[in-house]
Amino acid sequence: MPYKSRNELPDSVQHVLPAHAQDIYKEAFNSAWEEYKDKEDRRGDASREETAHKVAWSAVSHQYQKGQDNTWHRKK
Repeated sequence: MPYKSRNELPDSVQHVLPAHAQDIYKEAFNSAWEEYKDKEDRRGDASREETAHKVAWSAVSHQYQKGQDNTWHRKK
């Protein structure tokens, strides 16, 4: 279930990440959704959706980090 816009992202993404980070999340999720469509391409028993979400969060964490104020900030 690829996402067409930020408005379609899960609440747990929309309400915690800045707009740019949401774009990163969406693009990474959609890419992983295609890349890991075959079960043998995924680790363990992870579903396609679970794998895509893990990839998306990982992509966000390359450019953003959670600060001491408990909000996400772009890395310097």
